[in-house]
Amino acid sequence: MKRSGIICFILFLCIVSGVEAQDRSVPVLNFSEFEKHLNFNSDTVYVINFWATWCGPCRRELPEFEKIHLTYSDEKVKVLLVSLDFPSQLEKGLMTYLNNNRFTAEVILLNDPDSNAWIDKVDPTWTGSLPATLIYKGPNRKFYDKELTYQDIDNSIHSFTNP
Repeated sequence: MKRSGIICFILFLCIVSGVEAQDRSVPVLNFSEFEKHLNFNSDTVYVINFWATWCGPCRRELPEFEKIHLTYSDEKVKVLLVSLDFPSQLEKGLMTYLNNNRFTAEVILLNDPDSNAWIDKVDPTWTGSLPATLIYKGPNRKFYDKELTYQDIDNSIHSFTNP
């Protein structure tokens, strides 16, 4: 009985301290499977960030996107983090990074090495550099191929919600 009480107490501490089980799954999509995320036509603002764990500016700005995700969780704003990490690094690289930083925004791994075939479909001005972010609502789009701050993202969202 004592042992089960200790186990329950440890589980309680984990829950209270915000430690989450590492059972998150990250879908791996090719571009044709992913492309629908670029063209939703609704009253929702979509914030799509392209990043990778090996990209320093990406790692610096990712907490800003998580903060946006949490700030707008009850509003019509959807954050999608599109990792361009290598699929072979999914478990040891990407999943470890996500779990260590407790990100809760939706994440997918884009596995389509022929980036020359799809970069222009994201935005014709994109050179392929990271980080990059597309923010859109219906046909209205803004594209950024630079590191963004929380205020940058928030201002862009407001430009769609309060024109």
